[in-house]
Amino acid sequence: MQALLDVIATLSRPTDACRVFHGRGGRFPGCEQWALDVYPPVWLLTSFAPVTDEELARIGDALAARWAEIAPGEPLNWMFQHRDENRPTNRLMAGAIPEDHVVHEDGLRFQVQLAHGQNHGFFLDMAEGRRWVRRWAQANPGGRVLNLFAYTCAFSVVATHAGAAHAENYDMARGPLAAGRRNHQLNGVQDRAAFHAHDIFNSWGKIRRGAPYDLVVLDPPSYQKGSFVATKDYARLARKLPELLAPGGHALVCLNTPKLDTAFLRDTLATEAPELEFVERVANPDAFADVSDERALKVLVYRRTG
Repeated sequence: MQALLDVIATLSRPTDACRVFHGRGGRFPGCEQWALDVYPPVWLLTSFAPVTDEELARIGDALAARWAEIAPGEPLNWMFQHRDENRPTNRLMAGAIPEDHVVHEDGLRFQVQLAHGQNHGFFLDMAEGRRWVRRWAQANPGGRVLNLFAYTCAFSVVATHAGAAHAENYDMARGPLAAGRRNHQLNGVQDRAAFHAHDIFNSWGKIRRGAPYDLVVLDPPSYQKGSFVATKDYARLARKLPELLAPGGHALVCLNTPKLDTAFLRDTLATEAPELEFVERVANPDAFADVSDERALKVLVYRRTG
């Protein structure tokens, strides 16, 4: 735990949502269970293993001491989440969570929910993927975007705010899509996006009718029973890409599991979509550095030739 305490002792006052300690990356022996994120004005500590009250008290004391130094007179707000193979548990340890909790990244606003469930509405490890989309949209003003497995539609927000003409967002979960609508409203781009609560594999006809797109984003779960299993379903997605993309169009292909490496994605695309050429792998945020890049989030850029 000492490495986590050392990081806390040197924290700066945050402005954007971000990760500040990534024990899961294996770079801090003995701290693999811990992650510390900030969704201003709330700190979120996550453990992937059981913890004692004494451990939580030490971390809480360290946070309180550092917060008193960098934000004197302001209350400390922090949450603890314990993740296991069953349901995660969430505990408010100090302070409060804003009723309408909105965080910032690179000047944009996103709604988050820390008190319930495992995911919070905004994936911090995808920050560089969103920045790649921003650069793409700035370089391709008026482009059309298809966002598959859109979740809360952060890619769509970034793309439309940076110059894309329109984005179509597909996800079978209505709750996250409703949050996606709110995210577009928060950033004044609600008129540039559409939202479809559909099972993607049962909606190809509708999706195809909107083609061609200048950018397609694929960010599916790696394993979601009854919805998507990467080892068998990614190939089904990949073979659809060429007919969805305009000539010269790009695809952002994402996968987040330590069980499958970059070669899995590249081999799948080479087999199922040979019309697409590999361009680059987008680097992950420095805060998510891992002892092995192949265990970490994989975000690959492809371009349709011809």
